[in-house]
Amino acid sequence: MKIILKLSIFILFMSSYSYSNEVKVFEFTEKELSELQVRKVRGADNKTIYTIGSNEKGNYYKAIADNAASGLGKEIKIDLNKTPIINITWKIEKDLPGIKESTKKGHDFAARVFAVKKTGATPLSNRAINYVFSSNSEIGFNSPSPYTKKSIDNVLATTKGNLNKWITVKANVKEDFKRFHDLDVNELDGLAIMSDTDNSKMKAVAYYQNIYFSAQ
Repeated sequence: MKIILKLSIFILFMSSYSYSNEVKVFEFTEKELSELQVRKVRGADNKTIYTIGSNEKGNYYKAIADNAASGLGKEIKIDLNKTPIINITWKIEKDLPGIKESTKKGHDFAARVFAVKKTGATPLSNRAINYVFSSNSEIGFNSPSPYTKKSIDNVLATTKGNLNKWITVKANVKEDFKRFHDLDVNELDGLAIMSDTDNSKMKAVAYYQNIYFSAQ
């Protein structure tokens, strides 16, 4: 049930819709951080701690997960026919080496971004692509979550050669839902970020910045 709870952490009180060629998901402000409640995963010993910081490229969220699991989420309608490409800028300061991320005991990621599509009346029916910054797998590796086939882990970045470095990655969310779930998704319903270490009991430190959808 842990992954189901992780899929339902995104908050429902901040909804928006945009038809522009670029749709920003998070504002990375103190006000937004105070409104995006941190939702701890049931069974986790601690909450992931999220704080705000800034550099020459703007604000970011810093996540510290020490035997912890909680996330920040937003319900946001994304027209995937017009802006199917997710863009993520992130950094891992402390990763999770040696764990087997495709197993229940090792199913933790120093940084992950959930793209969520509602396909029924309850969170149990949601489908998700879990874009991850992996500590152990190669870019391009993907597999169903060990907790549910309704969530697919898709590695967009690895700390091998990229530890403590800011990197930007892209993925076509519309194509990924068709490839992984055989769903023709026109509209995305929500996005969540999470750094979690509740299974491995380790500590991770990650940063998220400038997450948005674009036409290409």
